[in-house]
Amino acid sequence: MLQATDVKNFVCVCCPMGCQLEVGFDDKGSVTSVTGYTCNRGKAYAREEATDPRRMVTAVVCIKDCPEPLSVKTAQAIPKRFIDAALTSIRSLDLTAPISAGDVLIKDVAHTGVSVIATKSLDAML
Repeated sequence: MLQATDVKNFVCVCCPMGCQLEVGFDDKGSVTSVTGYTCNRGKAYAREEATDPRRMVTAVVCIKDCPEPLSVKTAQAIPKRFIDAALTSIRSLDLTAPISAGDVLIKDVAHTGVSVIATKSLDAML
């Protein structure tokens, strides 16, 4: 459990400034302070990164009868703790062309409420 004096440090990635952020916690793990940010986006980023970090997931999958792999991504960032489960679901896809950019391939990956979508179009090449 975090102690009242515990802090986490981050570098903000919201813009090129790269602010050095420091997040303080109380003894229950709740955020008590955020310092080092120069804009509200940095403050929000630090709170989220400290309590529920999220990432976009990208991958490539094979398509039957198509020599070119299909790139896919989550439509939104998902909690980091679900990335392995999301990749497992993506690896299990059994797809055939044609596929259009933006097609939803998985509606609720890893029970996150986020879809996995195709990022490009592919036609079957026999």
